Amino acid sequence: MEQRNIPPFPSWADVASDLVATAAGRAPADLVLRGGRVVLVQTREVMEGWQVAVRHGRFVYVGPDASHCIGPATEVVELGGRYLIPGLCDGHMHIESGMLTPAEFARAVIPHGTTSMFTDPHEIANVFGLRGVRLMHDEALMQPVNIWTQMPSCAPSAPGLETTGYEIGPEDVAEAMTWPGIIGLGEMMNFPGVVAGSQQMLAEIAETQKAGKTVGGHYASPDLGPAFHAYVAGGPADDHEGTCEADAVARMRQGMRSMIRLGSAWYDIESQITAITERGLDPRNMILCTDDCHSGTLVHEGHMNRAVRHAIGCGCDPLVALQMATINTASHFGLEREIGQIAPGRRADMIVTSDLAALPVEEVYARGVKVAEDGVCLAHCPHLDWPADTRGSVHLGRVLGARDFEIAAPKGADRVRVRVIGVVENQAPTEALEADLPVAGGIVEGAGGVAQIALVERHRGTGQVVNGFVSGFGYGPGMAMASTVAHDSHHMIVVGTDRAMMAQAANRLAEVGGGVTVWKDGTERALVELPIAGLMSDSPAAEVAAKAQAMVAAMAECGCTLNNAYMQHSLLALVVIPALRISDLGLVDVTRFQLTDLIVAPSP
Repeated sequence: MEQRNIPPFPSWADVASDLVATAAGRAPADLVLRGGRVVLVQTREVMEGWQVAVRHGRFVYVGPDASHCIGPATEVVELGGRYLIPGLCDGHMHIESGMLTPAEFARAVIPHGTTSMFTDPHEIANVFGLRGVRLMHDEALMQPVNIWTQMPSCAPSAPGLETTGYEIGPEDVAEAMTWPGIIGLGEMMNFPGVVAGSQQMLAEIAETQKAGKTVGGHYASPDLGPAFHAYVAGGPADDHEGTCEADAVARMRQGMRSMIRLGSAWYDIESQITAITERGLDPRNMILCTDDCHSGTLVHEGHMNRAVRHAIGCGCDPLVALQMATINTASHFGLEREIGQIAPGRRADMIVTSDLAALPVEEVYARGVKVAEDGVCLAHCPHLDWPADTRGSVHLGRVLGARDFEIAAPKGADRVRVRVIGVVENQAPTEALEADLPVAGGIVEGAGGVAQIALVERHRGTGQVVNGFVSGFGYGPGMAMASTVAHDSHHMIVVGTDRAMMAQAANRLAEVGGGVTVWKDGTERALVELPIAGLMSDSPAAEVAAKAQAMVAAMAECGCTLNNAYMQHSLLALVVIPALRISDLGLVDVTRFQLTDLIVAPSP
């Protein structure tokens, strides 16, 4: 694997002599902030009038008077009574979900106060394997904020139920654990495999534990019986798939960190934070995260600051909410001595704000340098030179036509009972529904709010199309939407009510190298180009967000009223979250982890 020479941020040990000299008053600080209120998440205190000194990008003095650290060249910042809080940490996220490269994602979230991210690039792993992970890892290390990478664990996410562009195995995990920016293993989505004692899954976990790093979890099941306990015994140390208070409590009782998320489509904080706000459990094992945020959310609403505000709005004490987005996260990944608190030796990542509850992010510092002010990123976020082949990953093998999206009915049937994927607003799980649909000319037709869905193979150019049905989007006649973002295998998902337009949409994405396109009445109404792996753009977030906003408007024009329906669209092939999904191998019953027939029976 190609190794890029990326200079590391100096370690505490590298600069300890200078830190000691500055704290003792023998050498000047680079920066002193005074006249404010310093928030100590390590003790849940607000220290009135305390001052903070920084040298070599690290805190050196945090106390009542830093005047002994000030020299002729020291920059002195007057806070004017405002609060100084640690930079925010996102404990679990996927950069690719923002439709952005690591550089542009960083540029988008820095003004919102996110200074540390723990990201699992399993999206690109499904397209380009270990090489794709390395490219994400390398661009992440180039940024002015902290982006640690979790080595993806599951590509494919469910072996035997889908085919990916590349596969990840224990030997890949072992190699990645030697890379400088790898912090642990990404979410272990194959929870049935762990419960059943899969030697491959347990070997990946073992390689991570041998490296002394953290194993991420993903237990997408409501079953909190022996299967859940077996999963915890396998080694995952956290989980973000909880949706109710009982889920959060169960995870924390078993020594896991319960990661509660607020992403673009996942609203799981309100239903779980009651474990802290009402039951009074110790909050140290609860962490805030986003999981998936698209570019529109980042540009218009925020990132981790949005999650912290939401937690506070749900009744959480502001200082506790801040702990869940700073020191709790740092401790979980073994980085309490590096980030997550304003204390000597830690990286000088901090936010200046005038209100702990409303949390306006007025200034952001990362490693002692001001990187944002009043919503504007001041930092340079370097781009990797992405190889040419990463911009040509959509291989259909042939031009598709309307007939590729036909679903043949049993001979002689006038109506057919079929299985239907039921989309649930603001939630990752789907429903396993059934519907009686009409037959015309031997072809099953969508009706009554049921649209067609197709998975188009795009990694190997096989020309394969798997068809099914989906409901919940509310689409009217004469439309189609296609996306090469299709968690986690990232083939192409096409949803529509017109087969000719479904073919046009699929062919269009092959033409532009990937992205999202919406068609209505024979014309393209919106296009978001995502040329890198068919997942990301290296354009600025605001530009991508504008195109994404046009995409949302086009979906609404087609009749869709769901909140963040694009996120729901992108998860229709996620064969590790119940109940019914589609893959390149067919329709998947995720409750049983097996393929199932689309047609139940001819209707009576």
